[in-house]
Amino acid sequence: MNPIGRTIKNYREHLKMTKEELAQKIRVGTHTIEKYETGEQIPSNQTLLKLSTVLDIPASELKLDQLD
Repeated sequence: MNPIGRTIKNYREHLKMTKEELAQKIRVGTHTIEKYETGEQIPSNQTLLKLSTVLDIPASELKLDQLD
């Protein structure tokens, strides 16, 4: 798991949100959330903004994780 995937998963679980719920809120498939969390796929900047809104974290925190 990459740092951004770990961050997404940790915040999602902290909010007691399922992958399905997160996927629905940011309008992607559940499989896409799984790929983000495992590091198979990196979210686009637009998706990072949606994730930051839904997970209530600064987008900069997610973008910084991409540099690790």
